[in-house]
Amino acid sequence: MSDNNFKKLGIAPRFHEILSTGLYTGLLPGAPGTYAAFTALVIWYLLYLVLSPLALTLTTLALIVGITVVGAWTSSVMERYWGPDPRAVVIDEYVGCWIPLLVAPAAEYTWIFALAGFALFRVIDITKPLGCRRIEQVCPGGWGVMMDDVLAGTYALIIVYVLKLLFL
Repeated sequence: MSDNNFKKLGIAPRFHEILSTGLYTGLLPGAPGTYAAFTALVIWYLLYLVLSPLALTLTTLALIVGITVVGAWTSSVMERYWGPDPRAVVIDEYVGCWIPLLVAPAAEYTWIFALAGFALFRVIDITKPLGCRRIEQVCPGGWGVMMDDVLAGTYALIIVYVLKLLFL
């Protein structure tokens, strides 16, 4: 995340504002990244309740890939108006949260692994260990905005998977 977190946001194209802020969750006061990731968790859980395991996995993968591409595009556009990686751009949090949820389904323990994936992703995304900060610097523009969360989500996925192996 850039150092322009509290910069006054300029006027930007409404369509990109809606997309990049994750349906305006990025404009909520306090912890917009956490609100966005929690919204992603709720969306995923609603899908979990209505889809078969295979359909859930395929839908989650499609969301991750699709929103990553759209997020890189809209984040690049928004950087022109709001500066590099502004706090209000949280579309990346959705993708990062969905990645560990790929391995969360575990019958009656799904909610535990889903919450663990959410929490681990947020901790990793905030602390940016093991290359998460570096990937933001290597990948320019919107791709950098997205890829640090993809990497954080991937680390969270690995940890959730190991937890499942240990406890189930």
